[in-house]
Amino acid sequence: MTKSSKRVNNSQDMSWQEVFQLSKSYLKIPLALLFIEAIYWFITQPSNTLVPIQISEAWIWSGITNLIYGEGTATLTTNNGWMTQVNLHNENFPGVLDTVALYVSDECAGVHEMLFISTLIVMTDGVSQRLKLRSIAVMCVIVYILNIVRLVAFYPIAVDSCALDPNNPSCLNPVWQYHETIYNWGFLVVLVFMWLVWFWKVGGPERALESKDNKDKFQFAFRKSWGRVHFAIMLLATLMLISSAYSVTTNDQAMEAKEILDFCAYSSIATNQCMAAQNNWDNAIDTAWSLATLGLIMAAAVTIKINKLEEKPLEQETLEAE
Repeated sequence: MTKSSKRVNNSQDMSWQEVFQLSKSYLKIPLALLFIEAIYWFITQPSNTLVPIQISEAWIWSGITNLIYGEGTATLTTNNGWMTQVNLHNENFPGVLDTVALYVSDECAGVHEMLFISTLIVMTDGVSQRLKLRSIAVMCVIVYILNIVRLVAFYPIAVDSCALDPNNPSCLNPVWQYHETIYNWGFLVVLVFMWLVWFWKVGGPERALESKDNKDKFQFAFRKSWGRVHFAIMLLATLMLISSAYSVTTNDQAMEAKEILDFCAYSSIATNQCMAAQNNWDNAIDTAWSLATLGLIMAAAVTIKINKLEEKPLEQETLEAE
């Protein structure tokens, strides 16, 4: 092998810095998704953490079902103290009351899907921050509407399947299969398709290629100029931090559970009452941690600002290199 051929081979080899940059560009999206997944899991550990969204979707779900399929086909009721349960009614449904009881849980609220599509948009190269924010707002509205459509579809599926086998509990199997299919991978396919359409519409391929040539650098800094919106968000974050403490100390059920747990620990006993108290106490603590986490995230988002460093002219970079 000649010296010239060795030089060619060496020039074609990637340096460790190039390998790192390439890995960072390819791994940033899955790593960001894993990070968001961890935050979402932590926030939704207690039940009904997203209760405002859950209540709104249950109310709309019940109203649309009654509007389309007739008054009395759905009734809105409470589940664990919140108006998140919708009872579907039909004479062919199994049970004495001819009712199928469903409720909007944290996982059914669609927030998980909103975070997924928002992360994909945020991590897309070559798109301005303003366009990303507008796109996220539109995508979240679309996901909210699609989730309502998914919930409304429960009633016709249940009616059609139970019409063939009335009053048999197994007639509801298509309903559960539909739910599992959408939950496991159906929504994921829709979200990826939505992102691909958005990516193509905003000229993503060309913009992404152009962004590879730009050496954009960012730095984190504390926000120096504060507006009314920033103060409002910080106030809301502070209220959430305070609420996290009060959600435990002012919760009579939680404090009663704590007393029972102290007695169980002192007496070294493990009864059903002790286990129930442990569940109540854990749920209260998880709720407090979730509120505190949301407050800290909001405070960090408004306090820390990401500044884009100005690019140096090519002539200046050449002079510095010399």
